[in-house]
Amino acid sequence: MESSESIDKHVSGVAPTRLPCPPIPVFARTGHGEHGLLDLWTAIKPLATIASAMNAGAHPDDEHSAMLAYLAMGRGVYTSSIIATRGEGGQNEIGCEQGIALGIIRTRELEEASRMSNVTLGILSEELIDPIHDFGFSKCAEETFRKWGEEVVYERLVRKIRELRPDVVIACFENEPTTHGHHRAMTLLTQRAFQGAADPDLFPQHQESGLLPWQIKKLYVPVLDNDDYHVAVPIGEYDQNYGSSYVQLGERSRFMHKTQGMGVHYDEGPTYNYYRLDATVVPAQEKERDFFSGLPLTFADLAEDVAQRGAAELAEALHRLHDAALDVLAAYPRFAEVASRVHRMKALLHAVQQEVHTAVLDNTTKIDLMYRLGIKEAQLNRASAEALSFVVKIKPETGEWVAGQTTTVTVTAYNGGAIEIEHVQLRLRVPRGWTAKPLTPTTFPRLPYNQTVCTVYEVSVPTDARLFHPYKPPALEVEAQYFAFDTASTLRVEPETCVAVLPPYSLALTPDQVVFNTLHTNETIPVKVTLKQYRTGATTAKVSLQLPDGWTAEPSSVDVPFSFRGETKTISFTVKTTQKVKNGKYRILAQVMGTDGVTEPGRHVQVIEYPHVGRSYLILPTELVVQAFDLAIPENQRIGYVSSGFDNIDKYLRQVGVNCINLDADEIQSGDLSRYDTIILGIRAYGFRRELIDSNQRLLQYVENGGNLVVQYHKPEDKWKPQLAPYPIFIGESLIDWRVTNEASDVRMLAPEHPMFHQPNLITSADWDGWVQERSIYNPSRWGSEYAELIATSDPGEPEFRGIFLTAHHGKGTYTYSSLAWFREIPQLVPGAFRLFVNMISQKQ
Repeated sequence: MESSESIDKHVSGVAPTRLPCPPIPVFARTGHGEHGLLDLWTAIKPLATIASAMNAGAHPDDEHSAMLAYLAMGRGVYTSSIIATRGEGGQNEIGCEQGIALGIIRTRELEEASRMSNVTLGILSEELIDPIHDFGFSKCAEETFRKWGEEVVYERLVRKIRELRPDVVIACFENEPTTHGHHRAMTLLTQRAFQGAADPDLFPQHQESGLLPWQIKKLYVPVLDNDDYHVAVPIGEYDQNYGSSYVQLGERSRFMHKTQGMGVHYDEGPTYNYYRLDATVVPAQEKERDFFSGLPLTFADLAEDVAQRGAAELAEALHRLHDAALDVLAAYPRFAEVASRVHRMKALLHAVQQEVHTAVLDNTTKIDLMYRLGIKEAQLNRASAEALSFVVKIKPETGEWVAGQTTTVTVTAYNGGAIEIEHVQLRLRVPRGWTAKPLTPTTFPRLPYNQTVCTVYEVSVPTDARLFHPYKPPALEVEAQYFAFDTASTLRVEPETCVAVLPPYSLALTPDQVVFNTLHTNETIPVKVTLKQYRTGATTAKVSLQLPDGWTAEPSSVDVPFSFRGETKTISFTVKTTQKVKNGKYRILAQVMGTDGVTEPGRHVQVIEYPHVGRSYLILPTELVVQAFDLAIPENQRIGYVSSGFDNIDKYLRQVGVNCINLDADEIQSGDLSRYDTIILGIRAYGFRRELIDSNQRLLQYVENGGNLVVQYHKPEDKWKPQLAPYPIFIGESLIDWRVTNEASDVRMLAPEHPMFHQPNLITSADWDGWVQERSIYNPSRWGSEYAELIATSDPGEPEFRGIFLTAHHGKGTYTYSSLAWFREIPQLVPGAFRLFVNMISQKQ
């Protein structure tokens, strides 16, 4: 963005120092007027408070939502939430996105949750593929540090602390053995940063960019409800302004984490969160009133501090500012009176900033004061807009742009309040290299009640414009300046919907990954290319495939004509491999030549859109991954699959030639199960397919009659009971203890001669290579002696698990229970997982 004037001022009478610039909030005015009184209260509540707090965690949804709501909405504390990862390794209960795409959704969920609680958000992971990523469950901080890079995370965390300068930091988790390794890593780094962020010799590059060392005053960690605590946060207190308790307000934000199934409905009543003081630079008491005991909380507290330092005139000015803030709160809910008092406070604040310049104080104190006053100025700007009902919107002609395009953007400003607004100026900010040319006036002398003014800009996107990145700031921003009560204010607004620079054409390959069976090298690979044009007007795109050496495509290229923007077409290729394809991974890429004669690598634009987070995009290279390996599949098998909706293994089985049929409730309850050679229960199926519990005896009878039943992992809460299996299987209750998180752990075959390792594929140690994220989860803790234990593995330094892969004869048939992570390995085309899974569904007694 083009830079706007910093709110930092030069401190006169001292050596020139660049003061740290507080993050200036940007407010997208979505849904304005729906909750006007609540929006106004949320905006003015922080005006009387100068303290700040930070909550530090590892994943979206780690944040202590109720505590954050209490601090930000109840106490008016400037509150931030710092999260390490984007949550790429989590689950998705609302769609099929995984990995990077899931990280984009969870980031938007976290952004919306933070906005609802008036919390400033910072995320340490910066890129789509970043060292700091959610790689799945980890049992220890050491593994997390190895994969993230301890110093990478530490530097980014210290940078955030120096940017936001929190008085108090609260870790999301304790560092104790039963906690996720990502959580433990973030707590350890937060404890380390308590001293490190204040060290001027640590990360000196921060000072070169204007960030100064900062000493956190107190560090807390959460504890259970017992005597080992210093602060009890009353999250059950009821706030009449919001009509909810703080735990209810916190859960309102947690409901935004829909991919993780978060959010609980709580009744009213006393509830507390408990925290232990872990480190402090101020005297501590055995039981503290709150996080800020012994710290300045209001302007009056600041006034006492500077008075003791000999700055009497500044202390008097701070007392006036304190009284002005209380006057603003006292005027609520009278909008016009609140607006008048907000602007009076703005004038007083500017006078206090001048007093800081001339006060006889050390430079460090002045910098701290100017930072806190800068935060207050940003909050006053927001409060002004809320009290005046001043609404600014950005309305692009389209939200999907391409490099080199010229389009129009309309900016509107509306006055919904009783006070006339004057000298309105609407500036459209665009990235460096772009141009925003006003086609109509940008300044308006008067904006009366219930009137709208409008500015139209012609925006030109350069030919080398960067493509949309979901984690970067929006391409457009409006800075609206105006006067009320003879005092200036500034409102910064983002578009309500996503504005994205996209490639001229989006190319998607179907399929995007495929298993190529090297036992059948005469087979071809059919490839469809779906193109969508984002350019305007009529064009022609020439599409071709980039293939491994010796492979060919028929046809070699295709000319695809387009008539209008948004048009979509599909073309087909047939790819032939060489006669001797070796086991391994191959890639087929797409490329496209436009009417300009330039050939570019194909890029796929994945649209990600849900009602609670809006629209975003993921732009990745267009490629088809071909995983080649030998896979023997018995002929004429009929497989029934009972999906829980949490895995898609059935799709991959069909892709490699297995006759896999999804079973509905009627088939399970009353169908002829003997028609199926094997029946597979998907992950957690008993918890989500209600008919399975009632029909379990039918399934066991199916096995007794000669069927092959395969059951994948279940959580204890998935209605699992030991007697659901023909011989008891008890699932371990602890989240962390009963799993193998090291995907490369050594695997021993306990029964190497068992048919499971020989028919129809010979399983060797190589089949355990290349697994991803983990080996197994929710492993059995006990099982009947009737089961054959097939493998043993463990995380480093831990006892072996022998119940991960269990099989037993039952009557004429076979029952197999496996907590191996098939649901992760099969979609990642892990050869050994395919070969072993095919063996598992091919067992005959």
